[in-house]
Amino acid sequence: MSGLDSVLAVAIRVLPDVLISQIAAGEVVERPAAALKEILENSLDAGATEIRIGLEQGGIKRIRVSDNGAGIQRDELLLALTRHATSKITSLADLEQVASLGFRGEALASIAAIARVQLTSRSVEAEHAWQVQAAGGHLDAPAPAARAAGTTIDIQDLFFNTPARRKFLKTEATEYAHCAETVRRLALANPETAFTLIHNGRVQLRLNAEPAASRVRQVLGEAFEQNTIAVDAAAGALRVSGWVIRPGAATASRDGQHVFVNGRHVRDKLIVHALKEAYRDVLHHQLNPAYCLFISLPPEGVDVNVHPAKTEIRFRDSRGVHQFLFHAVERLLSAPAASGISPAADGVGGAVPTFGRAHVSPRQASMPLQVNEAMASYAPLDQGLGDRIQGLGELVAPAAQPFAENGAGDAPPLGYALAQLHGIYVLAQNAQGLVLVDMHAAHERVVYEKLKTALDARAVPAQSLLIPVALTVDARDVAEISPHLDSLRDIGFDLSITSPTSVAVRSVPWLLKDADPVELTRAVLREVAEFGAARLLAERRNELLATLACHGAVRANRRLTLPEMNALLREMETTERAGQCNHGRPTWFQLGLKELDAMFMRGR
Repeated sequence: MSGLDSVLAVAIRVLPDVLISQIAAGEVVERPAAALKEILENSLDAGATEIRIGLEQGGIKRIRVSDNGAGIQRDELLLALTRHATSKITSLADLEQVASLGFRGEALASIAAIARVQLTSRSVEAEHAWQVQAAGGHLDAPAPAARAAGTTIDIQDLFFNTPARRKFLKTEATEYAHCAETVRRLALANPETAFTLIHNGRVQLRLNAEPAASRVRQVLGEAFEQNTIAVDAAAGALRVSGWVIRPGAATASRDGQHVFVNGRHVRDKLIVHALKEAYRDVLHHQLNPAYCLFISLPPEGVDVNVHPAKTEIRFRDSRGVHQFLFHAVERLLSAPAASGISPAADGVGGAVPTFGRAHVSPRQASMPLQVNEAMASYAPLDQGLGDRIQGLGELVAPAAQPFAENGAGDAPPLGYALAQLHGIYVLAQNAQGLVLVDMHAAHERVVYEKLKTALDARAVPAQSLLIPVALTVDARDVAEISPHLDSLRDIGFDLSITSPTSVAVRSVPWLLKDADPVELTRAVLREVAEFGAARLLAERRNELLATLACHGAVRANRRLTLPEMNALLREMETTERAGQCNHGRPTWFQLGLKELDAMFMRGR
């Protein structure tokens, strides 16, 4: 008899309930943190305002959770440890609009199938508590016990009867770290509830009931609080609130990303993508945004019954949610305050650059800044003060105007230019101290935003070349751009095909009129070769404009006059996302007077 025949010959049997629960436990209870999450969610669903968690050996040996919630009546204690028994849904209609954290009726039964469990509870109206014991799925009858109103669940020797699962657990420290993160997540979503976490007899975390902002500070730290921007936006019944990191404070870590939907911590690709897109214009590709966001919408608008762990969800209007989140955060990051450019700034600006500035070609370009217009509202600098010392760039220039000690007055946020350093940086003085600006990165952002605005308004002015510039190109590039010449003209490029392997450049965008037209055209053709003209002019439009802005921005070693430097500062103050260049690198940062005093040990 073949192997297949022998398999088919085996009788089909109904699995025992204990084995079914043990199989289910593999999905629900992957590790101690998963068991802890299910128990804590039950406590929160019961209305607990104080929860005490005790762990031993990272939760592997023991998990004990005690709360002051509504409690469980004696007749329902055994049901609480039975599969598919729950008080949270009664029909399919309830399942389609789940408002509680738990609802499947699987967690406690799964835990009881793979651990030794003691469940003690007293409902508010009961005279005393009742207790039930379970070991490997076998339940004892309830017995009287003593405790105040609420519930205590004590889980010992997790996976004691499933050694194959137990051997996949990590070290005690690792398992504890997962448990602690679970507590922190639930604490973030429930600031009105007090949490105490004890590990191996030592208190590790104690959180009192407090406002949401205070809870975020306690859980995520003051550094997160000080480097974030508050979010609060709504569209009908859909709302998002919370905090997102300023681009200049982003790091390479993804650990600081917390999203809650109707109070439930979730991992959702749609949300992550929407937020990543919101940061695309302001964040370096090696960095990741941090955020703590709370999304609320009607329960029927989200399906939480996707996976037993309940961390995966599906939105019924996924596109609408994506666009709402993207625009809510993107608008916030566009505001000058997101870059730290604010008259009320307290000395915190763009982050101190820890990576190199953008690579630029050596070609010099003039700076198309409207100097007269930008400086019209500000008193002129005293051009007669100071001398200019030649050598390593322009190190000394006429002094800027003085500021009142309290920073009050009509002084602009980025202050007035002092000098240009090594042909790369602009030094300026504002009310808080010293401002350092990477002139290429800053001007690149200014040009980029102007190009986007002009293209959105379908008003990209072109600069005709006195003499058309001819260049030889790849035949495939010529074939690719041929059907899209009108679209290229919309962004300011007037190209004509003069042969199967050559094109003539007749005009370029006015904002880039001082850049090299050959290099600009070749940059466009390189993008066309990689992505195709149709895709480049549609979904990758901003990437193309960023490339063009890089070519059109003022280059390193271009000597600027003081009016030009001040014009750049004024442009930055009115430009969205001016704190970062198109590649996400900082364009400026602030050194406060206190920092400068400390460097020189003043006052000691």
